[in-house]
Amino acid sequence: MASTRSAVVPSRMSREDDGLSDRARAIGGPQEDTEGMAVHEPTTEDDGPDAEPEVADRSLVGAPARGILARADNTRGAAARLRSAPKRLRERVRDQHAELHRAAVSARLEQTPSERLREAAEGTLRLDALERAGYRNVRQVLSARPEQLRRHPGVGEKTAVEALRAATKLSEAVARETTFRFDPDGGGPEQTELLGTLRALEDADEAVDELGTSLDDLDAELDTVRPAAGRVGSRLRMLFSGRGRKQAALRALAQLEDLLGQPWVERITDTAQRVEEAAEEQDSDELWRDYQRRAAVYNTLLSGVVGVESVPETSARGFVPREVERETSAVQLDTSLLDVVPRGYQAFGARYALARRHCILGDEMGLGKTIEALAAMAHLAAGGSTHFLVVAPAGVLVNWLEETRRHTRLSARSLHGPHRDAETRSWKHAGGVAVTTYDTLRRLTGLEEVTPAMLVVDEAHLVKNPEAKRSRAVGKLVGRAEHTLFLTGTPMENRLQEFKTLVSYLNPRLGRRIRAGDVLMEARAFRSAVAPVYLRRNQEDVLTELPEKLELEDWVQLGEADGAAYREAVAAGKFAAMRRAAYVPDRSVRSAKLDRMSEIIEESAHNGWKVVVFSYFLDVLTKVERLPGAMRKLDGGLGAGAKQELVDEFNNHPEHAVLPAQITAGGVGLNIQSASVVILAEPQLKPSTEEQAVARCHRMGQTRKVHVHRLMAKETVDQRLAEVLEGKARLFDAYARDSAAKESDASAVDTEPVDQRLLHDEAVPMDQRIVRVERERLGLG
Repeated sequence: MASTRSAVVPSRMSREDDGLSDRARAIGGPQEDTEGMAVHEPTTEDDGPDAEPEVADRSLVGAPARGILARADNTRGAAARLRSAPKRLRERVRDQHAELHRAAVSARLEQTPSERLREAAEGTLRLDALERAGYRNVRQVLSARPEQLRRHPGVGEKTAVEALRAATKLSEAVARETTFRFDPDGGGPEQTELLGTLRALEDADEAVDELGTSLDDLDAELDTVRPAAGRVGSRLRMLFSGRGRKQAALRALAQLEDLLGQPWVERITDTAQRVEEAAEEQDSDELWRDYQRRAAVYNTLLSGVVGVESVPETSARGFVPREVERETSAVQLDTSLLDVVPRGYQAFGARYALARRHCILGDEMGLGKTIEALAAMAHLAAGGSTHFLVVAPAGVLVNWLEETRRHTRLSARSLHGPHRDAETRSWKHAGGVAVTTYDTLRRLTGLEEVTPAMLVVDEAHLVKNPEAKRSRAVGKLVGRAEHTLFLTGTPMENRLQEFKTLVSYLNPRLGRRIRAGDVLMEARAFRSAVAPVYLRRNQEDVLTELPEKLELEDWVQLGEADGAAYREAVAAGKFAAMRRAAYVPDRSVRSAKLDRMSEIIEESAHNGWKVVVFSYFLDVLTKVERLPGAMRKLDGGLGAGAKQELVDEFNNHPEHAVLPAQITAGGVGLNIQSASVVILAEPQLKPSTEEQAVARCHRMGQTRKVHVHRLMAKETVDQRLAEVLEGKARLFDAYARDSAAKESDASAVDTEPVDQRLLHDEAVPMDQRIVRVERERLGLG
């Protein structure tokens, strides 16, 4: 990361061009006493005949100098506190987590009946007397001392000792099995405090990382000038200093004063103060909202601090054979260009891709295959590689660009749309991560001149037909790329011919060995057999590393037809039409949102997951009804009995199904926990509306993790709504405001400037604000 300093003060300055203030140059000569009389001070050294004449400047000696020196010491102290803040905050996280973990263990022990002590006892344990005495759960027994237990009739020394030994054994087992989880619905102040510490730690890490070079330079500059300048703070020391030493001290003080006024130094002190304040002052409601938006970030940071690897290594590593595991583990993943901490299983996936060179990453949807691919590319870039190419469906192209900018320090380019040829030329020259679509790939010119360090093919099952044009275009690139990573969440174990085709791209010899009978193998055995080229982890493999609810924002770029419909709605000033313009009325033209929705539904169908699609608009739901697997829509026109019958039909359906539901009708009062995928077709005007709808699926009785997809169209009312409702909490964070690296976060979803003051003016109704801002942005008056 580039240094955030705006200037560096040299430790040794030439006399002719020393960068000092006029006052600093006018230093030297005899000082005046308090009555204004010149004092010819005795010297303790021979200044020599060439010593510069001194110019009286008594104003710097004594108290003024001590003020400057105190500022310097305070600045050094602030820098030191900033540098040590991550360590202090990590210690606080460990302490807070330990207390919460102890509380969780205690709660479980309280729910564990004392009769379970028999299972942990080494011999026969008589518990009747203890239970009669009121010891009904393990926590009560564990909290007692032996003499307390012996006081009760029928409890002897042997029973007391064995009961406590069994309780301790159970407690240790429960402690090992208990994983702390944040509870947004009832976490309490202790969990809120831990969230606040994690948030402060994230910010402190970013600040120290961005200011690291400046902090080092500040220490060096202070070490150079502070000792000499210290003499000026004492009139007595200056009185008995020689002319040369005095002049050197005054010059050092002037340099020190100039140093403290440098913008990059002031930024250090300001940042240190903000970090300290952030560690102590947090808004609890905002913290929990941020956690629900970025649960994976918080949980990953927590896991890294407390040092708990809660996922068994064999499952996190996809049950690969020992030889493949050794080769993979031997890769030392370089994350210096990565701005996210990968989870344990994600780091293994990235190392696997690097070790195997040409392979398929088939992790279940929602486990973060994008992060794994970015981690692998960032590792190669850190080693000097320059060119990376991602081929993806059009519906996820924007996501790839945003994720690359948000989570890495690599540049990202879109080789798609009207500027694709110019962007291709720029990428060939400058490198970075280029993202294109399957359809655009075969139209790009000059790719044969580039050897990608890594080719990433997202939704790789789309090249299952080797005769298709898109497949042939991908095949040519696979032959040239140094590394190739196919990504697919589709369970290949049940689609053997498609899998054989994908393997043949990457490892023709292994592809020829795959036979039809292999499909009869147990899933783990199949994974082991194809481990040289295929890694897949299911949710149950790495369940404890996942939040209970996986929330994903799926950003799309409007195409020609839906883009035109949106401009027409903005021109007419129709807010409702703007919100649903992405689902254009004409069935013959493409819709970016419908394309992405279809991809999510298709992948869900492959996994056997049920899907609920929520929308406020009936005409949008009518379009959803036409998609494969969709049932009739649930809307406000149905009576309560008819609604429940439809929900029962959906819940009782034995396989994949899609339920279109009006969010005001299906979003409240119904239990749809058989669905594990929720698609929000457009952002709602109140976050609580979305939360209530998701809660219909994410509730007691749900057997799978719930995937929540929010379909968002870039540079539309969706983006403006997100900015208003979320306040861009992270994009306008105090520490990111001046950071070029962090500004890329804002640019990930905000490519054209808008009037933020108007957008957030609560005196104007929200729909009117957004219409006016969008009309202004699009030049529609």
